[in-house]
Amino acid sequence: MTQEKPSPRFPSIPDISERDAVDQFHREELQLALRNRGMPLEAMRYPITPSGLHYLVIHFDIPDVDADTWRLNVGGLVSKPLSLSLDDIKKRPARTMAVTMECAGNGRSLLSPRVISQPWFTEGIGTAEWTGTPLKGILDEAGLSDDAVDLVFSGADQGVQGDVLQVYQRSLSLEEANREEMLLVYEMNGQPLQPQHGYPLRLLLPGWYGMASVKWLETIEAIGNKFQGYQMATSYRYTQVKGEPGEPVSLIRVRALMVPPGIPDTATRGRLATSGRQLLTGRAWAGRLGISRVEVSVDGGSSWSDAELGEQSSTFAWRPWSFDWDAVPGWHTLSVRATDTAENVQPLEQFWNAQGMGNNMAQQVRVLVE
Repeated sequence: MTQEKPSPRFPSIPDISERDAVDQFHREELQLALRNRGMPLEAMRYPITPSGLHYLVIHFDIPDVDADTWRLNVGGLVSKPLSLSLDDIKKRPARTMAVTMECAGNGRSLLSPRVISQPWFTEGIGTAEWTGTPLKGILDEAGLSDDAVDLVFSGADQGVQGDVLQVYQRSLSLEEANREEMLLVYEMNGQPLQPQHGYPLRLLLPGWYGMASVKWLETIEAIGNKFQGYQMATSYRYTQVKGEPGEPVSLIRVRALMVPPGIPDTATRGRLATSGRQLLTGRAWAGRLGISRVEVSVDGGSSWSDAELGEQSSTFAWRPWSFDWDAVPGWHTLSVRATDTAENVQPLEQFWNAQGMGNNMAQQVRVLVE
């Protein structure tokens, strides 16, 4: 008598000819995914993300910067233009701060219809301890003119985007730039910045999505008008139709993520867990706001229960949470959502926009319990 082969726990990956077009990634997306790097969600077990696990985005190329000859030039509408070496900057007052940084495109690949760009799921995240000097002190030293409106921060990296030849530039209003938490940083987790993270100096804007923290910083220029460079006026916009102006992407939206429980299926990343008590853990963050509540669902969102919140290490760092789950055999859809101190609740539905920015819909994890 022939025994029937048991059904596999997890589905096999179909041949490309059998896949729906929405699941077929382009070569160009794979190129982006290979140049950039996400944080494995199991790394949320660390309060401070090891530098080698922190998410990474490189817009153009990593520039070849010689720290011995590099200078930070501060000019434009200032009374005292500055040209500072790295040693000059390190002599200024120093501050170390734990900051959670998230890519604005985190969650993009979960959108339907899918938006073509860096194909993040939810791994575009990390929390590091950054050391540097307050930006405000440098600006005070330079003496901003009363006619100054914006500050333009230019990196050493350059390339072509949207058929526009450009260096990577972002701007800030004077009000934002003078906030006490804004830093010019030269260390990450107690070590000099790695080349891919902006060595020798980068801007750090706690609470903002990562694109605003310009790497390989070379110049700060005070100008008398609102800056309309590509990375401000065209890219990083919340738009429903490609080409419309939309609204600028700025502060991080509230999000909670769960460390996937159990063990993974290699190909599908589906989870296999044992029955009984399972301690679910994760992190939640909301830019410059705090986290007031985290809720967990073990039934696909039909019901929600409060998780226990741990202590937040700093205003701008993620907050740990935990939840006891009595796991019974069968398939389960786990989900987690957070609420910030301004009562913004993480949505259950996707936040669709044409550039795939700020999609903070609640995470779902499929788990088979045996």
